[in-house]
Amino acid sequence: MLPLRMLGFLMLMFLLCDADSTCPKDSNPLQLEPSEVIGEHGDEVIVNCTSSSEDHDGMYWINGDNRTDSQEDAAFFPYSVSLSDYNVTAECKIKVNSSECGKELGITIYKNPSMVNVYPTKHVKAMVEGEQYELHCDIHEVAPVQNLTVRWYKDSQLIHTDSFTDTIKTQVNMSSILTINISRGDSGVQFKCEAQLDFGPSGPVTPVLFATYNISVDYAPEFKGNTTDLISVKEGDDVTLNCEAEGNPPPSFHWTRDGVNLMANTSNLSITQVMAGSVYTCTAHNYLGTPTKHIYVDVINTMAGPAVDMTTPAAATQKGCPLILMPPEIVVRFGDPVSVNCTTSETDAQGMGWEAPSGGTGFEKGPTVTWMVESLENWYILAKCYITRNNGDQCQVMPSITLYKTPDLVSVTAPHDGPMVENTESKLICKITNVAPVQNLTVKWYKGNEVVWTETFKNLSVTPVNVTSTLKVTPTKEYDGARFKCDAELHLGPNGPEQIPATSSEPHVAVVNYKPLIKDCPDHYVGMENFRMDMVPFKAVGNPPPTLQWYYEGEPISAFQPLTRNHSGTYTLEVRNSLGKSNKPVHIEIEYSPSFSCNKHYEVKEHSELQPECKPKGNPIPDIKWFKDGKPWEKKPWTRRDNGNYSLEATNKYGTDFHKFHVNVLYAPEFNEKNYSKEVTPGQNVTFTCKAEGNPVPRVSWNYTSAPNVIKATGGSQESIVVTGATSTNAGVYICVATNKVGSVSRSFTLIMKDTTDGGLFPLIWWLLIVLLIVLLLICLIIYCKRQTKHGQYNFVPNKPRDTCPQEHAGIPLTTKSNA
Repeated sequence: MLPLRMLGFLMLMFLLCDADSTCPKDSNPLQLEPSEVIGEHGDEVIVNCTSSSEDHDGMYWINGDNRTDSQEDAAFFPYSVSLSDYNVTAECKIKVNSSECGKELGITIYKNPSMVNVYPTKHVKAMVEGEQYELHCDIHEVAPVQNLTVRWYKDSQLIHTDSFTDTIKTQVNMSSILTINISRGDSGVQFKCEAQLDFGPSGPVTPVLFATYNISVDYAPEFKGNTTDLISVKEGDDVTLNCEAEGNPPPSFHWTRDGVNLMANTSNLSITQVMAGSVYTCTAHNYLGTPTKHIYVDVINTMAGPAVDMTTPAAATQKGCPLILMPPEIVVRFGDPVSVNCTTSETDAQGMGWEAPSGGTGFEKGPTVTWMVESLENWYILAKCYITRNNGDQCQVMPSITLYKTPDLVSVTAPHDGPMVENTESKLICKITNVAPVQNLTVKWYKGNEVVWTETFKNLSVTPVNVTSTLKVTPTKEYDGARFKCDAELHLGPNGPEQIPATSSEPHVAVVNYKPLIKDCPDHYVGMENFRMDMVPFKAVGNPPPTLQWYYEGEPISAFQPLTRNHSGTYTLEVRNSLGKSNKPVHIEIEYSPSFSCNKHYEVKEHSELQPECKPKGNPIPDIKWFKDGKPWEKKPWTRRDNGNYSLEATNKYGTDFHKFHVNVLYAPEFNEKNYSKEVTPGQNVTFTCKAEGNPVPRVSWNYTSAPNVIKATGGSQESIVVTGATSTNAGVYICVATNKVGSVSRSFTLIMKDTTDGGLFPLIWWLLIVLLIVLLLICLIIYCKRQTKHGQYNFVPNKPRDTCPQEHAGIPLTTKSNA
């Protein structure tokens, strides 16, 4: 037995499938107020469904699997929707004129985050300068995630905003990742992550939840000032050597003199017995590094004359000392030979010479002595040329010696494994190993052949050191595959080599992950029938390489599915990788050869068009030629003379198709004669004949007052009315009506009877006139006869047997008496 829920679902599907028809386009009478609701999970909202038409067969709501009772007399139907189910749906429906229309309620159910927390990917007590870290912001139990906005702040400055494209309706846990590059200036900075649901200006305002993370930055010790110092001390004076350095954790210090450990662990070293020519070395140490600082102490004999000016850039020279160095400044590559001539013009001198750890000459007469070393490898070489006068005064000069060494190795590395990410700052580190002097070092960064960054170094050191240069890069997709390198150049001034000593790293090929991008994809593309979407030309770039998917009307389709003539439309290409997706709509037009699907026989009304019109299918639209009975024919409005056999020829660039058919032109009935009247005398026979032309042949009928002596007679394509022995009752209008499927027409016949009374008036008058005339003549005769017999009595005997006077009684002679 099916569960009741399943039975309810089946009943709902039956009701939906039982609808007479769908809602006609642009005639939906329903309006929802509001049309869209945005509510918090667990709320309940009231929605009003209003119909602009009161003439309907019922309104009802569908809420998931539930359906309300239908209301047939209402134009207003409020409904309560519970927002306790993230996937809830609600639709108001109405039946109008055998059609069913619906209006679905837009529903967005949200839940504010229950918690936000921030933490670094690497769980350390303190971050290290120069390293890259990721801060994770976890947002718990939030919905819908596509409306979630995450904002990152560094102290009070907004530095990054994150949003999400997932379309999940239910509550989820989400994370936003912020990549940061740490420097010592970031120590104590607070990073804050804010999470808020954003529904736009017309939506509800939701609370902002946030979490913070304070960072502490560890960094290697760094000396204040130069890493190489030269200090001149008068013989017998005390001196304090300074080795201050900053670092986190604070560094510990260690001192040596000429390689011998000294029992000192502070940044300052006090010396009471200075040894001439000694080199003091200080190291500052924490777990991130141990830099070294060298201090050379030169002891000046107070009996030797004025102090040496150590600030002169060319050489350290006592003022007024009659010594000339050639050259006074010299640049030497480590391990190369070196020589300097010291000449004097002083004649009052005991002698002169060179003092140096190597290459010293001893006391010579002069006037020229040469300091020469076959392979200069002493980084702290301090060579002095001195002269002693006869009076015992002594002065000295020192050449400026720059001993340089090109790096053993220059290399470019990334601080972290893995590719860069588009629009996210990354770092490349150039490591320069064993180079001196660092203050003359210039590092040039190249992207391809373009210099993108140049760095110099302020710290001073005469000995070789290892240094790094950091290039900060915010890559774009164009950086993928770019070749980065760094050059370490020693700029040694005008006395240096003519060609600047330079050492280059091997190229570092950047790998950049970036959101997919669609290139060279047309907006419109034409293909033949059985065309496939994989034939559309385009380039999809992205890293990691994106996956491709085509969509049609919101549904995914196979790119290898053949498309038929019915599949023209707008398709959407989606390319996606872990960083996002890109879409590109393409209108696909499928072209195909012409074909007909028309009737074999047409009946068309005169002066109209074929219904349905015979048009071929084809793309491009075919050119059409008409033929009648095999001869070209120009299409025009149809006339009754156009009956016959026709053929159509349809042609486009893909082929030709033919269609033959017969056309029967229909036209309404017509009479050849006009209405007329006929006058007859009583008893006369009358025939009215009605004949009409038309296609189809018209049907003839009569409208008249029936009588026993009136009959209808049919002969051929005509119909007649026969009146036998017409009487006054047959007088009137006889109407003939001719009808076919095209139309109808009528013609009238009027029968007029001659009136027998009115018709004998003139003959009667004539007879009356004749009788009156006769009477008048008789009267005149009588009067005449009486005048002849007025005074006597006469007997008339006629000579002939005829009466000349009228008699009252035949055979009685007329006697007239005369009175005398």
